[in-house]
Amino acid sequence: MRRDTGSAAVDFVLVGALVTLVFMAVVQLTLGLHVRNTLVDCAGEGARYAGRADRSLADGERHTRELIATALAPGFAGTVTARTVERGGLEMVEVEVRAPLPVIGLLGPSGGITVRGHGIEEGAA
Repeated sequence: MRRDTGSAAVDFVLVGALVTLVFMAVVQLTLGLHVRNTLVDCAGEGARYAGRADRSLADGERHTRELIATALAPGFAGTVTARTVERGGLEMVEVEVRAPLPVIGLLGPSGGITVRGHGIEEGAA
């Protein structure tokens, strides 16, 4: 009986550390997916904004940066580019965002994730 003394404390520490590690991994995965989905939404909204008849590609880039800075942080709006592409016979605006991939919290290597959003060019007829 004396040999089992303290084994509950060791079991608690080992299992607690494992559960904490799994929990933190799930939280980090959730944060990464949130950042990606937010960037996709901002890129799409910026492309639709640039596609309006009274707007330019520079307006779409600026609008995308503003949305990203509001939703996440200005550091995630590092590289935003807009261009006109043709898809299925339609003139479209494509906004591409390159941002850091959050590895530890919101910190991560720059240019780690690239997303694109598309919007129909209204001025093209």
